[in-house]
Order: sequence, then C-alpha cells, then structure tokens
Amino acid sequence: MMELADLFQQAKAMQEKAAAMQIELERLEVEGVAGGGLVRVTMTGKSELKRVTIDPSLFVDEERQVVEDLIVAAAGDAKAKVERRLGDEMQKLAGGLGLPPGFKMPGF
Repeated sequence: MMELADLFQQAKAMQEKAAAMQIELERLEVEGVAGGGLVRVTMTGKSELKRVTIDPSLFVDEERQVVEDLIVAAAGDAKAKVERRLGDEMQKLAGGLGLPPGFKMPGF
C-alpha cells in the first residue's frame, strides 16, 4: 500500500515533468503537408502557425480557392501531429506513475 507522503512526492514529480513538457512543447515545431507537398505549414507544439510555404505552381488566379483549402488542410495535419505527440508524451508520463489508462491531466 502506498504511503500518503509517497503519493504527494509522485504528484510533485509529475507536476515538474508536466512543466518541463510545457516548455518542450513551446520549442517543438512540426510540419503539416497537403496537396502532395505543394503546401506546407509549420506549427508549434502550442498549435501556433509559424510558417506557410506554397509551391509557386499554385499561383494561378483560378486556383486561389484550392490554395486556401490546402492551407487549411495542412494546418489540420500539423495540429493532429502535435496532438498525437502530446498524447504519446502524456501516456509515457502517466505510465511511469501507475495511473490508470486514459487518465487525463488537468490542463492538457
């Protein structure tokens, strides 16, 4: 049976690891791709869109709507990658503490 002091110590360790992960997420950048590489976006681990790169072949007036849709799709791809990475990291963190599967940390 786990002592209360041990539980508090584990909670403090998890809080410190979560704070370190927040800092790492601020530095993390992922690239989302759409249209076979014609549009690329770079997003931070905090889901902030940093860069958009569009292949020059797409700059035809009639294709503007296509380009806009590809930007949205690429941003969605990058955000999904950030969310998967965060989920993986949280699962590793929770697994080391013996928390039940599917446990969600407040604020994540």
